Amino acid sequence: MRMDGNSRDDGGLPIGKLQRRLMPFLLLMYILAFLDRTNVGFARDAFQHDTAIGDAAYAFGASIFFLGYALFEIPSNIILHRVGARLWMARIMITWGIVTAVMMFIRSEPLFYALRLLLGICEAGFFPGVIYYLTRWYPPQARSQAIGLFYFGAPITFILGGPVAGLLLDMDGQGGLHGWQWLFVATGLGATAVGIAAFFYLDDQPDDARWLSPEEKAALARALRSGAEPEHVPGLRDVLAYLFNARLLYLGLIYLLIQMSVYGVVFFLPSQVAALLGRGVGVEVGIVSAIPWVCALGATFFLPRLADRTGRRREIAAGALIAAGFGIAGSVAAGSAWLGLLGLCFAASGFIAAQPIFWAQASGGPSGVTAAASIALINSCGAIGAFLAPNARVMADTLTGRSGAGLYLLALLTLLGAGLMMGLRSARPAARQS
Repeated sequence: MRMDGNSRDDGGLPIGKLQRRLMPFLLLMYILAFLDRTNVGFARDAFQHDTAIGDAAYAFGASIFFLGYALFEIPSNIILHRVGARLWMARIMITWGIVTAVMMFIRSEPLFYALRLLLGICEAGFFPGVIYYLTRWYPPQARSQAIGLFYFGAPITFILGGPVAGLLLDMDGQGGLHGWQWLFVATGLGATAVGIAAFFYLDDQPDDARWLSPEEKAALARALRSGAEPEHVPGLRDVLAYLFNARLLYLGLIYLLIQMSVYGVVFFLPSQVAALLGRGVGVEVGIVSAIPWVCALGATFFLPRLADRTGRRREIAAGALIAAGFGIAGSVAAGSAWLGLLGLCFAASGFIAAQPIFWAQASGGPSGVTAAASIALINSCGAIGAFLAPNARVMADTLTGRSGAGLYLLALLTLLGAGLMMGLRSARPAARQS
């Protein structure tokens, strides 16, 4: 199937129309979500200087976001299934935007911890909610590329977010605010505005979409029914039994390791680039920090398509994670700034491009509330990994007395994730594109 803007397959599926209508807005939401959880990485040096928050406290505060996120993932996604994406996505974005803006008032470690925990609770369910939402619109043969397009949000955040964050940090002193305060206010208000817009823009399902013709709705309904397991209304015991099956927990472990790779790098990347260049974090470092994410954007465009075309999803995802593992290690072992940056390019490309391929493997199977809960469980495992990553990195550095030890640990864990990915088996044969 072609996935360009005008594509329509032989069954009359309006895939091109879905791409034009849904993906730009969902991508904007993800950019703001990713910036929301990682803006402390851009603000780190100035934020720590002005608040006197130490390295260990920073790592814990940055990562405690994911504890709140993990605890409320499954309930949030079940509520989304019950009340619809339009209302629940709007609620998620509006509340996280408000909390992000309030972070401008942080002056102590306890307040830092409390607001980051609350931020995670507010944002809980956003990412798995979007993955579940896409399963309500895209049949299996179009789903992996749709998820791949959604994943553009992470590299785009750093391509655009790095320079923008640098500009906001350079506003230090204007209006009586520090640069990091401007960063929190701007990202928070942006998320709130888009959350309000989401309530009016999104539709819960194809039947609600006035921009689809009756024929297009019928074609989508047929394709979605043929690609899903028979839906029934399960009881709580049925859902819990499915959540604790071995394959789902195996998927959760893989995603935990992938997210350790991502957030062990992301929260420290601007500072790492600044150290490589011998500069403070500002516009110049923001621009250079965008280079790994430009590479990740290209990899995320190419590798999921290659995986769909060849059907070798496990091998391609594992290869991307192997590249990420060696890239993470190379970023600290390199003898020059530019070789270190090259390592970061491989790292970002690998761990970002592997994820849509992973989700194409993981999102097959149940439907309805069980699907919502299982996707949320996998993402909760990822959130635990994101919590562990910065703390493990700082702990390894502290215990060994070497600043690069934490990155070597993350590299080994990423390679372990690649090995587990190779051992993954699909719940059923993956749908391949024509």
